Amino acid sequence: MTDSETSLTEQDVHPAVSKAGLAEEYPFASRFLQTEFGNVHYIDEGQGPVLLFVHGNPTWSFAWRNLIKQLSPEYRCIAVDHLGCGLSDKPQLRAYQLSQHVDRLQQLVESLQLRNITLIAHDWGGAIGCGVAGRTPDQFSRLVLMNTAAFRSKRIPLRIAVCRTPLLGSFGVRGLNLFAGAAVRMAVNEAHPLPERIKKGYLLPYDTWTNRIAVDKFVKDIPLRPTHPSYRALVEIEENLERLQGKPMLLPWGMKDWCFTPHFLREFQKRFPSAQSVEFPMAGHYLFEERPDDLTAAIREFLDQNS
Repeated sequence: MTDSETSLTEQDVHPAVSKAGLAEEYPFASRFLQTEFGNVHYIDEGQGPVLLFVHGNPTWSFAWRNLIKQLSPEYRCIAVDHLGCGLSDKPQLRAYQLSQHVDRLQQLVESLQLRNITLIAHDWGGAIGCGVAGRTPDQFSRLVLMNTAAFRSKRIPLRIAVCRTPLLGSFGVRGLNLFAGAAVRMAVNEAHPLPERIKKGYLLPYDTWTNRIAVDKFVKDIPLRPTHPSYRALVEIEENLERLQGKPMLLPWGMKDWCFTPHFLREFQKRFPSAQSVEFPMAGHYLFEERPDDLTAAIREFLDQNS
């Protein structure tokens, strides 16, 4: 245990998970890291080489549960909840810009003294995770990036653009839960509809206006123009991708994703010509829900080949 971890580190399954009847789905002990703006929740399961799981919006570490159950007998699986997400604190402060998420993930890596890390990232987790890996490339050995981006793009689906509308967007995202609520339906293709208990798991942390702050802030933090507060941070992440050249990379991709479409996969392939790709033709954005066993098998084979 490090000094920056709280006394809650050794507790069992989080009370909110148990109360919701989801302990069987998410049977992990909760741990917490103290940061400037609040406690960041994470899970730390198994022993062996480190797999660092980094989620996007509007998910949380619950998304990685199936992979962690299968991989933790051989690997040390660490999955973070970004501040404002999952079981982390949700301060009503200006704490949700891209650079701040990167800083907090780097703090976790340093606090746990992680080395030889395999980054496994999805959605916003790609930019956040690559932000840390690009700053400290010697600490990362392999990368698994799925339905994500870590570079500038002006491609934004209309249904997300609408959620960025001043005032009205926040009312929909925070007041009516339109973003997280829609995601459990619209982010899957061949796994549609998700079982009710799985929907319940995804929506568990986002049950009030206050608790949806990060969902709203993530939507508004997409930097499309140079004047955006997070644009410079994204440029830095994109430029630092060069520092990750030569590291083994796996790109599993749900090809029916309407958000991070195959266009983003092709961009990664262009930037990393030696990357291995595994395309799932009928899967959508939540690849870990659509094809968890096949995804785990692809990751395990990639890890074995690049050990």
